[in-house]
Amino acid sequence: MSFFNTLLKPKILAPLTGNVLAIGSATYYLRSKINYNLEEQEARLDEIEGTLRGHIGLIEDALDRIEKKPNQNHQEKLYSQRARDEKKGSDEK
Repeated sequence: MSFFNTLLKPKILAPLTGNVLAIGSATYYLRSKINYNLEEQEARLDEIEGTLRGHIGLIEDALDRIEKKPNQNHQEKLYSQRARDEKKGSDEK
């Protein structure tokens, strides 16, 4: 019981309360900042993925033209297809 009496003294309670509030608010702020950055990074990666799929499609179409394989048209399939759509349900929270 003497431990709790020691904690409840104003000299200890005020700094302790301030420290707990500071740690709690810093944790909340950092968590929100990290979540925002993760969403931004995911958006950037989706954009890069679409760009890469487009370039791969262009390369495959050029290769088909070089090999004289008409009407392969891989570009449209690759560019319109998204990995995010294939993962059904993984983005739900």
